[in-house]
Amino acid sequence: MINMDRRKRVMQRSIKLGHCICDAKQPCPCATFKEKNVCSCAGERMESPTGPVRLTKLVEKAGCASKIDQAFLKNVLKDLPPVEDPRVLVGMAAGDDAGIYDMGDGQALVQTVDVFTPSVDDPYTFGQVAAANSVSDIYAMGGTPLTALSVIGFPVRKIPDEAMFEILRGGIDKMKEAGCAIIGGHSINDPEVKAGFAVTGIIDKNRIVTNAGARPGDVLILTKPLGTGIVAFAAQIDRARPESMQAAAASMTSLNKTAAELMVQFGAHAATDVTGFSLMGHLAEMAHSSGVDVQLVWDDLPLFDGVLEYAAAGILPGAIERNKESCADRVIASERLPQEMLDLCFDAQTSGGLLIAIEPTKATDLLQTLHSRGISAAAIIGKIKGQGTGLIHVETTGKRTIPSLASAKAAESPQSSITNHQSSMQPVPCCADAVAASPAQGDSPVDSVKAAFQQFLSAANSPHGLDAYTKQAMAIALSVALRCEPCLKMHLKNARKKGFSEAEIDEAAWMGISFAGSPAMVFYEQVKGQA
Repeated sequence: MINMDRRKRVMQRSIKLGHCICDAKQPCPCATFKEKNVCSCAGERMESPTGPVRLTKLVEKAGCASKIDQAFLKNVLKDLPPVEDPRVLVGMAAGDDAGIYDMGDGQALVQTVDVFTPSVDDPYTFGQVAAANSVSDIYAMGGTPLTALSVIGFPVRKIPDEAMFEILRGGIDKMKEAGCAIIGGHSINDPEVKAGFAVTGIIDKNRIVTNAGARPGDVLILTKPLGTGIVAFAAQIDRARPESMQAAAASMTSLNKTAAELMVQFGAHAATDVTGFSLMGHLAEMAHSSGVDVQLVWDDLPLFDGVLEYAAAGILPGAIERNKESCADRVIASERLPQEMLDLCFDAQTSGGLLIAIEPTKATDLLQTLHSRGISAAAIIGKIKGQGTGLIHVETTGKRTIPSLASAKAAESPQSSITNHQSSMQPVPCCADAVAASPAQGDSPVDSVKAAFQQFLSAANSPHGLDAYTKQAMAIALSVALRCEPCLKMHLKNARKKGFSEAEIDEAAWMGISFAGSPAMVFYEQVKGQA
């Protein structure tokens, strides 16, 4: 029931101000009122959507790739005043995973906070990932989590309310598994979904594991596979195989609890968890803080199945470039290592594994114990070369190679086990729209022909040897050459969504004009003005 008196009172105030009082960017009456007859400023609410939702489709950057890059963050924080409280054992200046505060009697508090966007589509699973990722910083220091406060950003009434419930339920269940009590939280109405936790734990003051204790000769162990950022990006553009997504989700929801307990038991010298700054970013920070140089064997890095094929196909998210800007100057890679293989080391991880530095005499026993306790992906990936300035030397034995272009094409083929959703980066088969929109006719021969033709168009428009950006430009050129007005309007719209500049659109159109002549030029100028 609409309260007309309240609506009238609120709208009169908004109209007088020239702005909606609930959203100063909007005039009054706003578009929502005109289209839906709902005045949000007067407390009226649209019905919440229902049905399934794919969370990664709602965000610009998935998972820990949404975090601010390391170089920018350091530059902004460098002039902040230091914390001078002597009870702060590890604070901002250390650049470690969590802060530690001395409570006396040999005990200290260890605290951290972590919030990011979805790296998986399922809300419940995302809640689990957010919890596992947040509590990981406590484990990386050798601590035990005690309590947590949830933080969630949610686009209210834009996606089903059930999604928020499931995110919180997933987080609660995972924190319960960690033995950590959620005692409150905070929520905001946000255009992008975000979730995370502020976690407080306890730690033995004499058994703190920081990222600054690595020693010459130490062996480096990584406890989880790499590639969650690449898999999440592949899923965003509908190019990820179901088995890749399932493996990544299982890893991201897995707690680092056992690995942390074992590293403390075996006397690790240093540790950090590998998350948004990538393996290279976190390892570079460990090396710099410890005053050592590192040797990494690329072929020994644990990777999710399919990640090499995605890299060969160019499915490498932008977070890789941001991480390279932050720490690539400290990486010295073998000339035999292809760029795509090195790029994997800069992939932003979500709820990644622990990176542990431990003396060689204990490394084998720790690795065997990790495997026996179910952490099967744990692997020795390198060693501390000696005292240094924080350089990372990346070597390759040549036993692992980037797949051939043919293999990469097979990996991304619509006939493979890649998810059947049409990629948001693929050109939409324009002439198939009429087929898809036609009413059901039963199982007549004509219907079968239409369905087969639509499948053909979808396959032809999917990126294979040619990337989706090139095919979009070709679609514009062909639409102009054939003078198909609906096709051109749609492809102009799609190109702008993909980030084409007007100059690039014109250049593609003039390719079509060069083949079709003056009538095509007149046609393009007319349609472009309407699109």
